[in-house]
Amino acid sequence: MVPIAHVAKFYGKFFLSLANKEIDMDSDSIKVMLCTVSYVPDQDAHRYKSDVTNEITGTGYTAGGVALSSPTISYTGATNLWAFDAADAQWTGATFTARVAVVYDASPASDSTRPLIGYILFDADIPVTSSTFTIAWDATGIATVTVS
Repeated sequence: MVPIAHVAKFYGKFFLSLANKEIDMDSDSIKVMLCTVSYVPDQDAHRYKSDVTNEITGTGYTAGGVALSSPTISYTGATNLWAFDAADAQWTGATFTARVAVVYDASPASDSTRPLIGYILFDADIPVTSSTFTIAWDATGIATVTVS
């Protein structure tokens, strides 16, 4: 099953981590992990991967999630839109249920220093059984900011 394309919401402290040079969007390993309905993203308080709870388990899923391939940062002057994007994320041969996707910087050595970037709260639990679970990112990107 492919969840409907979504744009991620940024964690508020992502911008603090970006300004403090804790994240290098061009060269760091950026991952997406999946959580159960029991994880409630706190856009204002959660800053590092250690703040995330209830990561899923299941066949075809490895703790920590998958690395995003082909990550890109772009800016379109005509629309004043800054966008972060990557190829759709996939888990093959998967049997699990997910409710939240969390995008984070996996390059630092410890979960307590791995900055969170954004999250998607799916409209409902998304189950998959012996199939491919795909997050189809929105056509505008994983997450965007309108610059003004």
